[in-house]
Amino acid sequence: HRDLHSFPTRRSSDLAESRQRRFLARAFSRYVSPEVARAVVARPDKLELGGEEAVVTVLFSDLAGFTTFSETLSPKDLIAILSACFAPSASIILQSGGTLDKYIGDAVMAFWGAPLPLADHAARAVAAALAMRQATQAVSRDFASRGLPRLAARLGLATGPAVVGNVGSLERFDYTVLGDTVNLASRLESLNKFYGTDILRAASTRQAAGEALPC
Repeated sequence: HRDLHSFPTRRSSDLAESRQRRFLARAFSRYVSPEVARAVVARPDKLELGGEEAVVTVLFSDLAGFTTFSETLSPKDLIAILSACFAPSASIILQSGGTLDKYIGDAVMAFWGAPLPLADHAARAVAAALAMRQATQAVSRDFASRGLPRLAARLGLATGPAVVGNVGSLERFDYTVLGDTVNLASRLESLNKFYGTDILRAASTRQAAGEALPC
C-alpha cells in the first residue's frame, strides 16, 4: 500500500528535478560552453546567490575606433556591427573554456578558471586574446572593403584570486567575478591606448601561462 502511494511522489519529484536541471542548463549556457554547462548542472548550488574565492584569469576587450562608428551610423546599423564583432569573440571565449561574463557597450569581459577549475586557465586566456585580436582584424578588413571605419581590439589580462559567484537578487542575478584582479585587467586594457599596443597582460598572467606564447 505504501509503495503504490509513494510511486507518484517519487515520479513527480524526478520530473521537477529534471525541469530544474533543464532550466539551469539554459541559464548557464549564456555564459559557458555546453560541456561546462552540463558539468555545472550536476552542481545546482553553483547558481545560488553568493560567491567563493578562486584563482582565475580575467580578460577585458574593447574596440578601438568605436566612437567613430557610433557617430556615423544609425542605432540599427551600430547594433549590427557590434554583433558582427562580438560573435567571433564570444565563440573563441566559449571554445577555449572561458566564461563570458558580460558585454559593456563595446567591451567584452570574460574569465577562465571558473565555474570549473582549469590548470591552464592563463594560457587559454592568452591564446583566446590572440585569436580575438586576429578575428577583429578580419572583421575590420571586411568593414574597410565596404567603406566603413576600421576597428581594432584592445585587450587586457590579469591572473590572480577573485571572488566568483552570483551577485544580485533572487529575481535577477549575474554570474561574475570581483576583486583586484578584475580591476587590474580592466586598467591594463585601457593602458593599451597609452602604449599604442593591442594586448597587455599582467606579470602574473605571463608567469602562469608559461613560455609557450611569445611576449
